[in-house]
Amino acid sequence: MRTDVTAGRVRIAVDAMGGDHGLPVTVPAAVAFVRAHDDVDLVLVGREAEVGSALAQAIGAGGGNVSARISVRNATQVVEMDEPPASALRGKRESSMRIAIELVRDGEADACVSAGNSGALMAISRFVLKMLDGIDRPAMASQLPNQRDGRTILLDLGANVDCEPQHLLQFAVMGSALASVLENVERPSVGLLNVGEELIKGNETVKQAAELLRASTLNFHGNVEGDDIYSGTTDVVVCDGFVGNVALKTSEGLAQMLGGFIREEYERHIFTRMMALLSMPVLKRFKRRLDHRRYNGASLVGLRGVVIKSHGSADAYAFEFALQRARDAARNGLLARIEAQLPRIRSDAGVAPAQPAA
Repeated sequence: MRTDVTAGRVRIAVDAMGGDHGLPVTVPAAVAFVRAHDDVDLVLVGREAEVGSALAQAIGAGGGNVSARISVRNATQVVEMDEPPASALRGKRESSMRIAIELVRDGEADACVSAGNSGALMAISRFVLKMLDGIDRPAMASQLPNQRDGRTILLDLGANVDCEPQHLLQFAVMGSALASVLENVERPSVGLLNVGEELIKGNETVKQAAELLRASTLNFHGNVEGDDIYSGTTDVVVCDGFVGNVALKTSEGLAQMLGGFIREEYERHIFTRMMALLSMPVLKRFKRRLDHRRYNGASLVGLRGVVIKSHGSADAYAFEFALQRARDAARNGLLARIEAQLPRIRSDAGVAPAQPAA
């Protein structure tokens, strides 16, 4: 697998069949993305006839250079959104999701993007790509905006709904490495998401994880609460996938509700509509800052390859941002840079290297 494409073209494998909407989202997004980025080639993985038809429609007449930079790889099976991960891993070896990930393993792609079943994506990625030394499970990590005009890295966002304390420590290790790479922070601060800042708060898993983090040499801030994610209290916020996914989806729902409330108030009568016209530039900037689609695309960190998880409900606009995350990760040599950071941080945190299988 290629790990350094900083000077060459970026090739991204796309699970074209994945997500709630599949081809009507992934294919138009792929075409728009290729048109906007001259250094990217895409491989759309899915049922060849269906993908080809959708691609021809999206490109339209005179596809030109776009057609030459998007290829199709056939896959006869599709992982359903509600399919058990074990079933997808064992029973669907010809799925679009698995073949897209295998392209990364085989060096035919620098990254994979899928909006498909989160559990299946984690299971298949872990099986096909394997884990980095000392890491038991991959975690979904994403950058969220904060009030300091920066980004807070939150993980896990849904890959692991049940975690042990050592897994939360490993997430902190990976989050620290990710922040060092993406935000250029020498010693990123780490917060453990909890129901309160006090040491006595939280369930046993969180309490034990806090003890492990305090004993490590990571820059552990301590417990943080939900509002700290967006206030930017720490560079990294760690939690299990159940809590992280709920926090993320709640935030997205709140942003949509606030946008809807503002629109309703401006449309209430003629005078408020006139005010809306006067304040349109401000409203557009506000809407852009609140648009959760611009933050679509979570990195599945801990793997020996770059995998980006898009929201299953993403539209074409949001899916383009997931493709952007994949391009940036490959272009910046994210995997190699994280691997370079991990040995020191693992050692500082007291995380032992993985033992080879007998």
